Amino acid sequence: MRTRAEIEKNENKLLAPYAMRASESWGRQFSEPEHTSRTCFQRDRDRIVHCEAFRKLEYKTQVFIVFENDYYRTRLTHTLEVAQLARSIGRNLCLNEDLIEAVALAHDLGHSPFGHAGEEALNQRLKEKQIKDGFNHNQRSFDIVTKFEKRYPQFDGLNLTVEVLVGILKHETLYDRIGQTSVGGDRGFAKKLKDRVCPLEAQVVDKADSLAYLNHDIDDGLTSGCITPDDLKDSVLWCRAVESIKRPGLNATDPIFKYQVVRALIDMQVRDLLEATSSRVDGKGLVSLDDLVKKVGKGIVDFSDKMAREREILQAILFEKVYHHWRVERMTSKARRILNELFDVYLDNPKQLPYDVYDRSRRYSEKELYGVICNYIAAMTDRAALDEYKRLFEPYKKV
Repeated sequence: MRTRAEIEKNENKLLAPYAMRASESWGRQFSEPEHTSRTCFQRDRDRIVHCEAFRKLEYKTQVFIVFENDYYRTRLTHTLEVAQLARSIGRNLCLNEDLIEAVALAHDLGHSPFGHAGEEALNQRLKEKQIKDGFNHNQRSFDIVTKFEKRYPQFDGLNLTVEVLVGILKHETLYDRIGQTSVGGDRGFAKKLKDRVCPLEAQVVDKADSLAYLNHDIDDGLTSGCITPDDLKDSVLWCRAVESIKRPGLNATDPIFKYQVVRALIDMQVRDLLEATSSRVDGKGLVSLDDLVKKVGKGIVDFSDKMAREREILQAILFEKVYHHWRVERMTSKARRILNELFDVYLDNPKQLPYDVYDRSRRYSEKELYGVICNYIAAMTDRAALDEYKRLFEPYKKV
């Protein structure tokens, strides 16, 4: 049996000089004794998998509402795809896979029900009352793992390592707004962490996230009928992927066409990412992460300029054809309406909120009440939000 010390010794032999090593971790907010057989990043991963917010991802929307079809991605399946892609990329770059997996599994914990439509609805409600930065799922992910998850008697939250917390706070993709805050966490601690260098492992998760949602949204879009292969022909990247899988008898009507072309798309993008990233760091004589940032700068883990442009074109097609398809617009409008009406009901009479959410003996300011309601709704799954809506409005309304 290998001990933690032996695992850490192997990391020193196998990892790149700019990779994060468990033995050199920046530590935790609250000091804890080390485990005998698991590194600090392995323990972080395990804590995340066992937390309530992670389990709820199974019933939270990615693009298509969970109950529209059993095939479509949920936040949970998306998270697992991100973790798989990120670990594969990290392994090729000789980075710390345990840290990568922990950041990947935590990166979407803060999402509200109904995907980005739900986040936009809650953000708008908070902005109504000049609550400075509205609602942001990155900050809420941080709040969940530092405050809202209560599993240990010594502290609130999961007490994850600083590296994982920095990865959560600095997570950045097309949808993310860095530097915003939500309601309820330790703002002072979060501010300190934002001055930290972002580990390459966290940068890998960002790119794996963008890879996952671009390619699985194509898959789900084709399955839903919101797009057809013809809709994607203006994308050079799509056409190159189609060309790479050509063989006699395989065409767009074949059931396996979709799977093969998405596989080819992912493979081309991962290859480009690995080659472009390696070209930025090879031959630099690097000795540490700080040295890497000084010599290379930001955007170390990234695609080539050519691939980035091709991805932007494909993403633009998806925005037009999928994310703004009339069926998706109808789903997202319905989602916003449900969350807004739930918000109004609680605001009108907050005593409808559970005792552990709304303290009857306390006097809340209006902004504090908005924050309480926002956090309560954000913690719901799609199914819980729909059930609550039915309980509060039926028989007067039908969902």
